[in-house]
Parts: sequence; C-alpha cells; structure tokens
Amino acid sequence: MKMIGIGDNGAAGLLPQYIEWINECDVLVGGERHLQFLPSFEKEKKVIKGGLSALTAELQEETRNVVILVSGDPLFYGLGGVLAKKLPLEIYPYTSSIQLAFSKMQESWQDAYIVSLHGRSIKGFAQKIDGRKKIAVLTDETNSPQAIAAYLKSFNMTEYDAFVAENLEGENERCRFLSLDEMEQTSFSTLNVVILKQRIAIERASLGIPDDAFLQRKPDKGLITKREIRTLCLQELKLKENSIVWDIGTCTGSVAIEAAKIAREGAVYAIEKNEGDLENCLENQLKHRTDFVAVLGKAPDRLEEFPDPHAIFIGGNGGNMERLLQTCISRLQPNGRLVMNIATIENLAEAMSHLKTLGCEVSILQAQLSKSKPILHLTRFEPLNPIYIVTAQKGQE
Repeated sequence: MKMIGIGDNGAAGLLPQYIEWINECDVLVGGERHLQFLPSFEKEKKVIKGGLSALTAELQEETRNVVILVSGDPLFYGLGGVLAKKLPLEIYPYTSSIQLAFSKMQESWQDAYIVSLHGRSIKGFAQKIDGRKKIAVLTDETNSPQAIAAYLKSFNMTEYDAFVAENLEGENERCRFLSLDEMEQTSFSTLNVVILKQRIAIERASLGIPDDAFLQRKPDKGLITKREIRTLCLQELKLKENSIVWDIGTCTGSVAIEAAKIAREGAVYAIEKNEGDLENCLENQLKHRTDFVAVLGKAPDRLEEFPDPHAIFIGGNGGNMERLLQTCISRLQPNGRLVMNIATIENLAEAMSHLKTLGCEVSILQAQLSKSKPILHLTRFEPLNPIYIVTAQKGQE
C-alpha cells in the first residue's frame, strides 16, 4: 500500500514512477480535490471524508493494490503519521507547503519555528512564538491571516512582518510581503501559509519579572506574589515546556504569566474570585505576551472546567482549604506537584495535616528575605513578609 504526496499542481508535479503506480492500482484513495486531479483514473475511488476510523478499518481488510493521495508531505501534519501506525504503508512525500512558501520567499527555513493553527485554538499562540525570529504558521478559515494579524497586534507583537503564500502551485497562486496592518485589512484564499519574520529583534523576558511591571490593584497595591518568592515557587513547581498548570487565586496573574512563559507548549489555567483583579490579570497577559485561560470564580468551583494538571500553584485558599486540597490532589496527575504560599503557622499546620492525609510527600521552605534600600548615602535592608512555601508531591497511582 502506497501513500503519495501531491501538490496543487496535481499530476503535473508527480514523478513518472508515481503516475505509473497510480495507473496500476485497483483503488485510489484521497480527498475530493486530490481525486479531481486524476479524472482519467477509471477504477475504484474512495473519498476521504470525516473521521478516519471507518476508512482505516476498510483499508486494513483491503487485499487489492491501493494508492492513497495526501497533500504535500504526508508526515508533516498529514494523514501519514496516523495511518502509518495502523497500515503497512510505503510513503513518498511531495514538497510541503512550508517548504514551498519559504522557497517563494527566498528565505532559509532550518531555523524557523513551525506551528499549526489548522483546526486548533489560537489560545497560547503568543507565548509559543514570543522572541522567535522566524515562524511558519499553518492556517484555517478561523485562524486566518487577518485573525492572526489582529491577535498579534493585541499583544503588541508588532515587530513582525508577514509573508503570505496562497494556493501554492495552483492556478491562483499569489505570494505577498505585508505588514500586520496590511494583512489585517486584506482578503486571502483559504489555502494559505503565513510566515512571520522579526523586523527588529525582540528578546523574551527572563525569569523574575519585576513586580512594578504588573498592573496591580489600587490603592491597596501589593496583592502580588513578589518576584523573589515567585521564582522560588516556580522552581518548586518543576515546570516543563509542555506542562499543564493551574494557578488558583491568580490575582495579578504574575505566577501564571511566568509559568506560561516556561510551559509555552503546554497550557495555563487560572482562577480569581475578585473581578477587578481578574481584569488586571487579563491586561497583564497582553502586556507580557502570554495567552492563557483565566476565569472568575472561587476554587474549587469551576476547576472541573480545567484539564488535569501536572502542577498547581495556590496563592490563596479563601478559607476552604480542606475541600480545595482534596479537589486539587485528586485531579493532579501522578508525580505532579502542588505549591502553596502560606503566611501563618495555623494555616501551615492545617495544610500539612490535609496534604499528609491525602498521601502526599510534603516539604516546606521558610523564606525570610530582605532587600537593600538606600538611606541617604548609606544602605539598609528592608524585609519582605516572611512566607512558608509548601510543596506537595503526589505519588504514582
């Protein structure tokens, strides 16, 4: 069984050997567009539509000679990766749309970051691409070039210019260099690839964003996990690039924002009970180029809306600690970590009791930090509020 990649130039782009295999096969499988490229094929045709399970089952039972046509490189966001696990395939790739787009742009692409928004949510796109110099984006009708331009502008990611390649190798091929403003105001074919390239170099923020870089509640400023404590908590969470993270009582969103920058291929989910603080969190997301789910509510309410996490940060428990910890630990993935900031010894004792009852391995870091502050021509130290950082690790199930 053979799988052959095909471009929008149809049979004209296929090698003679591929044409021979197609003519010799008993069953030709492909999307409607692909099958239309070969109108002279008179034997059986199967159209790929909807889910693959029924088609896969049919092909597993097929004893005749089958050729499957797939766009571009079948193993590049294509059917090849799915079907190769279930069928005895020989795969013959065509040039991918990304390769063709970069060739039209006359730009090397070994250093490009590639992301697909085709059939996917754009949520999290900001932190995925922040600081990257060259990005190739596979689009769809929802995540169109216009929508991508508007999205980038909302996060002030205006250092990018765009190259849009439409209908590559088709009759209506068109390739254009555009600013984000131009891309937002232009119409495009649904078959397109967007390449973003930094016009000016913008580096990502390093770990430990200064406290005054976050919008905070006024006049009672200070409801924020301070930078020094924040960095200690983040290292206790042991986040990976693909981690799913919860931030409970997110307030300004400082921990969630830093977590999103670390877990840029994962996802962050935050909850905050104060509407004004949540608004600040949403504004801080735009300011700091992170895009994650943040909802209004008092945990553990609404946590059922979030996927099971690898890591949980609790900045405040709102007085319902036992129920909250039971929910969090039950949802935490095996070997996941929960980190709490606690200010009083009474709450520390309660948290320890609950977490041990829930079968967690618990450790505590007492942080008593002071920062230098000038006084006339001298320097003194000003203490931060002491804090207990409680880390609980869930066992394997």
